[in-house]
Amino acid sequence: MSPYDNALAKPQSNVLPAAHRKPTREQAERAVRTLIEWIGEDPDREGLADTPARVVRSYEELFGGYLYDPADILARTFEEVEAYDEIVLLKGVRFESFCEHHMLPIIGTAHVAYFPRDRVVGISKLARVVDAYARRMQIQERLTAQIANAIQDVLDPVGVAVVIESEHHCMSTRGVHKHDVGMVTTRMLGCFKDDAERRREFFQLIGHRG
Repeated sequence: MSPYDNALAKPQSNVLPAAHRKPTREQAERAVRTLIEWIGEDPDREGLADTPARVVRSYEELFGGYLYDPADILARTFEEVEAYDEIVLLKGVRFESFCEHHMLPIIGTAHVAYFPRDRVVGISKLARVVDAYARRMQIQERLTAQIANAIQDVLDPVGVAVVIESEHHCMSTRGVHKHDVGMVTTRMLGCFKDDAERRREFFQLIGHRG
């Protein structure tokens, strides 16, 4: 199930417009059954009889990010940092997301850094913020911006840097069928945007040329 603590759960109220009501589990399972029929399969045969329920259960995990508010995840901070004034970097955070255009996987790695002003957050919380946004219907550009903006808004650091590298199955398993093609997106805020030396240091730490 979810990678987060239950205490962090906070349903998002702005996902569906007010005029829309979330379908029931039974309706979701019927929708999966319809798709199975649409591709020409028999949803009643032994191997597929339980597939609609399995798909809905898997969606609860794959799209669990809608249940969590990243601001709550980042809320607990620590001020006893002995005047630490260097980059904090969480490198190589693997994530799985889904392209909102074809509902196919985006598999990638996020590098998340911030330059603290007067407080820091537990490193696991940075990984949880990545997952909270990744486990939604996404495009990579928005995912990158959301992670950086959440950290900037809640922690108020001197700067934030996020780099995401990923493979999009919507272009590797369909369409143009281009394999081993990676997409890279960046979001630089504060000192990482304004200070070329600080930005270069960040890229060196993650093994890139800035």
